[in-house]
Amino acid sequence: MKYTYLLRCLLLLLISSQLLHAQPPSFIRDSLDNYIRKGLADWDIPGLAIVIIKDGQVVVQKGYGVKDMKGTSPVDENTLFMIASNSKLFTGTALAQLEVQRKLSLNDKITRYFPEYRLYENTSTELVTIRDMLSHRIGTKTFQGDFTFWNSALTRTEIMNKMRLLKPAGQFRQDYGYCNSCFLVAGEVIPKVTGQSWEKYIQDSLLTPLEMTRSTAISAGMETKENVAVPYTTSYTGSLRRVPYDQWDNLGPAASIISNVNDLSHWLRFQLDSGRYNGRRIMPFAVLQRTRDVNISTGSRKSSVYPMHFRGYGLGLFAADYNGRQIYWHTGGAAGMVSNVCFVPEENLGIAILTNNDNQNFFEALRYQILDAYLQVSYVNRSQQFLQGFKFAQKTQLDEINVWKQRVKGNKPPLPLSSYTGTYENELYGTLNIIIKDERLAVRFNGHKNLTAYIDFMDNNNWLLQYDNIEYGIHIIQFQTADQQVKGVEIKVNDFVEQDSYRFSKVAK
Repeated sequence: MKYTYLLRCLLLLLISSQLLHAQPPSFIRDSLDNYIRKGLADWDIPGLAIVIIKDGQVVVQKGYGVKDMKGTSPVDENTLFMIASNSKLFTGTALAQLEVQRKLSLNDKITRYFPEYRLYENTSTELVTIRDMLSHRIGTKTFQGDFTFWNSALTRTEIMNKMRLLKPAGQFRQDYGYCNSCFLVAGEVIPKVTGQSWEKYIQDSLLTPLEMTRSTAISAGMETKENVAVPYTTSYTGSLRRVPYDQWDNLGPAASIISNVNDLSHWLRFQLDSGRYNGRRIMPFAVLQRTRDVNISTGSRKSSVYPMHFRGYGLGLFAADYNGRQIYWHTGGAAGMVSNVCFVPEENLGIAILTNNDNQNFFEALRYQILDAYLQVSYVNRSQQFLQGFKFAQKTQLDEINVWKQRVKGNKPPLPLSSYTGTYENELYGTLNIIIKDERLAVRFNGHKNLTAYIDFMDNNNWLLQYDNIEYGIHIIQFQTADQQVKGVEIKVNDFVEQDSYRFSKVAK
C-alpha cells in the first residue's frame, strides 16, 4: 500500500509539473493584452497582429487596434500586411532547397547564370556567389542604392545592371552591409535553374504546401484585397499620416511578400518542426539548416541591453544567442509597416508581429518582452525602455524641422529661381527635373513614377527639401554654384530609404 501511495504521489507530481510547464508564462497569461494596448497608445500604432506558437500549439493569435484610422474595422489574425524583408528567408529557403536537390550550389558564381553581371570591382565580380548575395557581404553600405531601386520604375534586369555602379565602402566577404539588390540577384537565379519565376516558385514550393492561402509573393494590387492594413507613419510630422503602399515587386525576392499572422503561424510551425507541416514533410531539415548557418558576423560584443553576445547572418535570417538559447529572427520594414518574425527551436517557440506604423520600436520591444518571458529573463518593461529614447529623438527631429521652416521666410536666393531650373543627372539614379511651380522650385524624380518634392530657399546656401511623400523626409540641401552658375545639387532622402546623399550634376542646355 505504501508503494502504491508513493507511486500515485509521484505520478501526481509529474502530471502537475508537466501541466505547469505547459502553461504560458504569467506575462503571456495575465499581462500581454494590456501591454499591447498600452504599447499601441504610447507608440501611436493604429493596429497590430500577433501570433505565438509554443510546442506546436497556438498560444496567442489575434489582432489589436484598427486597419484604417478612418474607420473602426479591427485588425484580426487574417489582416494582410506587407512583411517586407521577412520575405528574404523565403528566398533563402528556396535556394537552399535547390542546393539540396542538387540543382545548384550556393557557392556557384553569379556569372555562371548571368555572364554579363558586374560589380564595381573586377575581383568581386569574378568571385561573387549566390551565398555572398544572400549574406549581405559584397562590401557595400547598408541600403546602398536603395533610393534608386526602391519604388522605382526600374525592371529587375535594370537594377542588376546598375549594381556595377555601387562603389563598396567595405571589404568583399569581410564587411556586412545590408543589401536588398543582392537578394534580387540571388532570387533571379531561380528562373535560370527551374524555368519558373521567383514568385511562382515561392508560391508552389512554400506558400501552397504550407497552406498560406491569403499570402502572395507579389504585393501589387494589395490595396484592392479584402481585410488589408493601411500604412501610416509619424516620421517628420509627429502625427499619424497615411502613406502610399510600396510598389517594389521589382525587388521581389528581397521584400514583396504580403501575409498575415494566421499564415505565418504555418511558416513558424514549419520552421520549428524541422521542415514538416501538419506531420507532412515539406522539405528536408538540411534545407533549413543551411539558412541558419552563419555566413558573416554582425556583432560579437556583449550587449548592454539584452542577454546576448554573438550575432550573425545566414541566408535571409539573423542568428544570435539569447540567455543561453539560440534564436533566429528577421525584421521587415515597408512604408507604413514594420514586422518581426522570430523562432527559438530549442524552446519550440515562434513569434510573428505585424504593425501599420513604421516609425516605432514597439514591434521589437514586444518580441524581446515575449522572449524574456519564455527564456526566464528578469522582467524589464522593454516598451518603456525603448520609448524614452524614441520620444527624445522624435522631439529633437520635430524641433529641428520647425526651426528649418521658420528660416524659410522670404529671403531671396543668391541667383534668380530660373537659374536653378533644368535637368540634373546622377550616374546611378538617372535624372531629375527642377521647375518653377507656384513661385517655388519643384522637383520631379524621373526614376520614380510619382515622386515629387518642393525646394524652398532658407539662408546662405541652405534650401529646405520637402517630399510630397513624407516617407522620403524633410532635409536641408545645398546647390553647388560657380561663376554665378548652378552646377549641381545634393539630394538627401530618409535614412529608412538610403543613408548617403546623391550628388546630381546639372545638364548643360
